[in-house]
Amino acid sequence: MSVNIVAFGNERDGFSEDNHQPSLIWSYLGRSALISQIDSSLSASHVGNPVFTEYQACVFGNVRLVVHDCPVWNIFDSDWYTSCRLIGGADIIVIKYSVNDKTSFQELKDSYVPMVKKALNHCSVPVIISAIGARKNGVPCTCPLCTSDRRSCVTTSEGVQLAKELGATYLELHTLNDFYIQKYFGGVLEYFMIQSLNQKSSEKMKKRKKTQKCRRVQPPQLEQPEKMPILKGEASHYNADLHNLLCCCQCADVAFYPEDLSTVVEAHKIILCSVSHLFMLLFGVESPCDAHDASAAQLAQSLFAVQPGDPFPSSPPGVPPCVPPVRVVVKDPVFCSCLPDILHFIYSGAFQWERLEEDIRKKLKDPDKTENVLEKVKCILKTPGKLNTVKDCKSHQIKRLYNTSLRLFFNTPVLADVIFKIQGATVPAHRAVLVARCEVMAAMFNGNYLEANSVQVPVYGVSKDTFLSFLEYLYTDSCCPASILQAMSLLICAEMYQVMRLQHICELYIITQLQSMPSRELASTSLSIVSLLKKAKFHNSDCLSTWLLHFIATNYLIFSQKPEFQELSVEERNFVEMHRWPSNLYLKQLADYRNYIHSQKCHCTVM
Repeated sequence: MSVNIVAFGNERDGFSEDNHQPSLIWSYLGRSALISQIDSSLSASHVGNPVFTEYQACVFGNVRLVVHDCPVWNIFDSDWYTSCRLIGGADIIVIKYSVNDKTSFQELKDSYVPMVKKALNHCSVPVIISAIGARKNGVPCTCPLCTSDRRSCVTTSEGVQLAKELGATYLELHTLNDFYIQKYFGGVLEYFMIQSLNQKSSEKMKKRKKTQKCRRVQPPQLEQPEKMPILKGEASHYNADLHNLLCCCQCADVAFYPEDLSTVVEAHKIILCSVSHLFMLLFGVESPCDAHDASAAQLAQSLFAVQPGDPFPSSPPGVPPCVPPVRVVVKDPVFCSCLPDILHFIYSGAFQWERLEEDIRKKLKDPDKTENVLEKVKCILKTPGKLNTVKDCKSHQIKRLYNTSLRLFFNTPVLADVIFKIQGATVPAHRAVLVARCEVMAAMFNGNYLEANSVQVPVYGVSKDTFLSFLEYLYTDSCCPASILQAMSLLICAEMYQVMRLQHICELYIITQLQSMPSRELASTSLSIVSLLKKAKFHNSDCLSTWLLHFIATNYLIFSQKPEFQELSVEERNFVEMHRWPSNLYLKQLADYRNYIHSQKCHCTVM
């Protein structure tokens, strides 16, 4: 056994002329009756300026004692690795300082004690702080710069406070004579040596018992099941879909003109009405009598004028008439010139207000006109009954104005231009939203298909509730399936219309619900996991089908007892058997162990 002691600091006064005064550690080693066979060697790159001195000796007869005495603290600055290694291997740490060197003590307290605490890293290593020397009662300094410290020596309270910070034992050694070295310092140091040896002896005994215990026959170790594949969600492209609708001008039903009819900017009623009650008044969705804010009606009349169109020719039943966009004249020419930027702002989710300010400022180059246009935009986007300030139009507060507002037009005939017929019921919808959010419907309504020229569109292969959940996602970018089976039905619908993000959301919902299901519920549930697996494979949900196979393999003991387990294909069965948990090898080892324990119990231990 051995005891490692690391000592830091210089016990000599910084102004002392006696450089041959023996150190505290060397004095103890030379005077203690318990120490024998002392040997010392310098460990440094330059012998004239040693980093630390290493002493080796024997204590208590046959215990090896290794001491590293570091008189300079800058070892922490020059060689952090060595200092950490010394502290990490120490059984006892001794910190020394001279009570007459206040400057060195202050540097120790401010700079090096935090480093010692960091190197200790909550280790329970005993620390001894030794304040060495007799205090010299000089005349207090009267310099104004020293008002916070009028004494040149380190007081007892300062040393005790430092010891509290480190959880250390504090000693004052007025001189390095036999009493202070052997009885006082030596007694405390030898106490901690004995404590360290007792702790090492106890740990050695525990290790020996553990080794003996390991020689016995141990039960087989059950490894953790294989990690199942992680399914990552897809980022939302809701704002981008609606912005692309503006750029491609599909299904536009509004055309904005200046008073001279020189240019045209097309848009969509459903999008405009979802962000502003002013547009609801303008397009007749709301009547002026129902308006909560009279200023919106006044602004609509002063800013826009809807031109009546010519009577449209009648069309056969079920076929939409060729309706041109509603013509809206913008009375304010300055506002009209900025209308494309304002529409891009609205269609992008109405959360890039700073960018809109910058675009209009560059276009108009007139602060008054810019402010006037921005104020009108704020009035257009204002919620009735609520006062909008400039702060209300900052990006982080008006983000996604229409994300929840489009929900107002979900499954309502207001502004609807297409009706789905499903299971004997009708579901109204809006072509602009469908075209923007679903590529399959965009091709269906804009291509050479029957649906492109029909108001009523039949839907087959899905239930009404599932299709409504699908449309709700298109309008609001969110869905909340009520069960795993409903999520699977919605996944099939999403695959039919190639809405990949909704498909991933349904996959994540199914996985989350199955993962949270306790083993007892999983064993008793009537839900067929194998049926889910086959549906996932049929509808090209590769991530979900792979995860379900791993799920069956991980819960092998549960699913192997169910009749549906026989419905797995040969390839699927081979995969499950290969990745099953617990494995066949573990079950065989467990059976052998149980047989061994049973055979040992059968022997008569008394005889």
